[in-house]
Amino acid sequence: MTDPIADYLTRLRNAIKASHRIVEIPASNIKKEITKVLHDKGYIQNYKFDENGPQGTIKIALKYNPSTKQNAIVSLSRISKPGLRKYVKHEELPRVINGLGIAIISTSKGIMTDKEARNEGVGGEVLCYVY
Repeated sequence: MTDPIADYLTRLRNAIKASHRIVEIPASNIKKEITKVLHDKGYIQNYKFDENGPQGTIKIALKYNPSTKQNAIVSLSRISKPGLRKYVKHEELPRVINGLGIAIISTSKGIMTDKEARNEGVGGEVLCYVY
């Protein structure tokens, strides 16, 4: 697999399209950090890290609106790809849908949202947009 983050986002996208409640994804440290950011910002309901086997898995409970059955995540898009990395300075951090969505940034201080990176004054690699 050349791009594990794109695989992670695609598995989430497919589970949302199929209206699944829970999705299992092979774990890695960067995927765990992205999952924590998505949970903190309210895009997923819950998550659990299973450490069985050599790699382990991440079980993610997706969040749906009880009345409309609409998912909290409308769009997941990969920005920085293995063939074309996208790095930004802290002054040039993107705003997704004028601040309504989040950009997940990989910085020297860890994985964080664009707003947190702007407050910390650090730039980094733009991993994906979520809204």
